[in-house]
Amino acid sequence: MLILTCPYCGVEADETELAPGGEAHLKRETVGASDEAFEDYLFRRENPKGVHFERWRHAYGCGKWFLAARHTVTLEVYGTYPAQTPEPPKDIVAAIKKRLPEWEGRG
Repeated sequence: MLILTCPYCGVEADETELAPGGEAHLKRETVGASDEAFEDYLFRRENPKGVHFERWRHAYGCGKWFLAARHTVTLEVYGTYPAQTPEPPKDIVAAIKKRLPEWEGRG
Protein backbone atom coordinates (compact mmCIF):
# COMPACT_ATOMS: atom_id res chain seq x y z
CA MET A 1 0.00 0.00 0.00
CA LEU A 2 1.21 3.48 -0.87
CA ILE A 3 1.66 5.76 2.15
CA LEU A 4 2.50 9.45 1.68
CA THR A 5 3.13 12.14 4.28
CA CYS A 6 1.21 15.35 3.68
CA PRO A 7 3.78 18.19 3.84
CA TYR A 8 1.12 20.60 5.13
CA CYS A 9 -0.52 18.77 8.03
CA GLY A 10 2.16 16.12 8.61
CA VAL A 11 -0.28 13.19 8.52
CA GLU A 12 0.92 9.88 7.06
CA ALA A 13 -1.98 8.94 4.81
CA ASP A 14 -2.51 5.75 2.85
CA GLU A 15 -3.74 5.91 -0.73
CA THR A 16 -7.40 5.54 0.32
CA GLU A 17 -7.20 9.00 1.96
CA LEU A 18 -5.59 10.61 -1.10
CA ALA A 19 -6.69 11.57 -4.59
CA PRO A 20 -4.17 11.27 -7.44
CA GLY A 21 -3.70 14.27 -9.70
CA GLY A 22 -1.30 13.06 -12.37
CA GLU A 23 2.17 14.12 -13.36
CA ALA A 24 3.85 17.00 -11.53
CA HIS A 25 5.93 19.88 -12.90
CA LEU A 26 4.16 20.24 -16.25
CA LYS A 27 4.89 23.35 -18.30
CA ARG A 28 1.56 24.97 -19.04
CA GLU A 29 1.19 26.16 -22.64
CA THR A 30 -0.46 29.55 -23.17
CA VAL A 31 -1.47 31.97 -25.92
CA GLY A 32 0.83 31.76 -28.91
CA ALA A 33 1.81 28.12 -28.38
CA SER A 34 1.70 25.82 -31.38
CA ASP A 35 -1.13 23.33 -31.72
CA GLU A 36 1.38 20.52 -31.19
CA ALA A 37 2.71 22.06 -27.96
CA PHE A 38 -0.82 22.59 -26.63
CA GLU A 39 -1.79 19.02 -27.57
CA ASP A 40 1.29 17.71 -25.74
CA TYR A 41 0.34 19.74 -22.66
CA LEU A 42 -3.22 18.41 -22.66
CA PHE A 43 -2.68 14.77 -23.51
CA ARG A 44 0.92 13.55 -23.30
CA ARG A 45 2.13 12.36 -19.93
CA GLU A 46 5.17 10.46 -18.75
CA ASN A 47 4.45 6.92 -17.61
CA PRO A 48 7.87 5.77 -16.45
CA LYS A 49 8.87 2.50 -14.96
CA GLY A 50 10.89 3.99 -12.13
CA VAL A 51 11.07 7.39 -10.47
CA HIS A 52 8.03 9.59 -11.06
CA PHE A 53 6.93 12.99 -9.73
CA GLU A 54 3.19 13.18 -9.08
CA ARG A 55 0.45 15.46 -7.75
CA TRP A 56 -1.71 14.25 -4.86
CA ARG A 57 -4.51 15.78 -2.80
CA HIS A 58 -5.04 14.93 0.86
CA ALA A 59 -8.74 14.39 0.14
CA TYR A 60 -9.79 13.01 3.53
CA GLY A 61 -7.51 15.27 5.53
CA CYS A 62 -6.52 18.91 5.06
CA GLY A 63 -7.65 18.88 1.40
CA LYS A 64 -4.47 20.47 0.07
CA TRP A 65 -2.57 19.48 -3.06
CA PHE A 66 1.06 18.39 -2.73
CA LEU A 67 3.76 16.71 -4.81
CA ALA A 68 5.45 13.36 -4.27
CA ALA A 69 8.47 11.57 -5.69
CA ARG A 70 8.09 7.80 -5.77
CA HIS A 71 9.17 4.69 -7.63
CA THR A 72 6.32 3.30 -9.74
CA VAL A 73 7.48 -0.32 -9.44
CA THR A 74 8.53 -0.63 -5.79
CA LEU A 75 6.25 2.15 -4.42
CA GLU A 76 9.25 3.51 -2.51
CA VAL A 77 8.54 7.13 -1.59
CA TYR A 78 11.51 9.50 -1.75
CA GLY A 79 9.64 12.45 -0.30
CA THR A 80 6.72 14.84 -0.51
CA TYR A 81 6.73 18.62 -0.83
CA PRO A 82 4.35 21.59 -1.32
CA ALA A 83 2.51 21.88 -4.62
CA GLN A 84 3.86 25.37 -5.33
CA THR A 85 7.45 24.07 -5.56
CA PRO A 86 8.58 24.60 -9.19
CA GLU A 87 11.08 21.71 -9.24
CA PRO A 88 11.95 18.77 -6.99
CA PRO A 89 13.81 19.87 -3.84
CA LYS A 90 17.52 19.06 -3.67
CA ASP A 91 17.10 16.80 -0.64
CA ILE A 92 14.60 14.62 -2.52
CA VAL A 93 16.83 14.48 -5.60
CA ALA A 94 19.72 13.48 -3.30
CA ALA A 95 17.58 10.74 -1.70
CA ILE A 96 16.75 9.35 -5.15
CA LYS A 97 20.39 9.41 -6.28
CA LYS A 98 21.48 7.75 -3.03
CA ARG A 99 19.15 4.79 -3.71
CA LEU A 100 19.55 4.85 -7.51
CA PRO A 101 23.02 6.24 -8.40
CA GLU A 102 22.37 5.66 -12.12
CA TRP A 103 19.23 7.85 -12.10
CA GLU A 104 19.58 10.87 -14.38
CA GLY A 105 16.20 12.52 -14.07
CA ARG A 106 15.33 15.98 -12.79
CA GLY A 107 17.80 17.89 -10.67
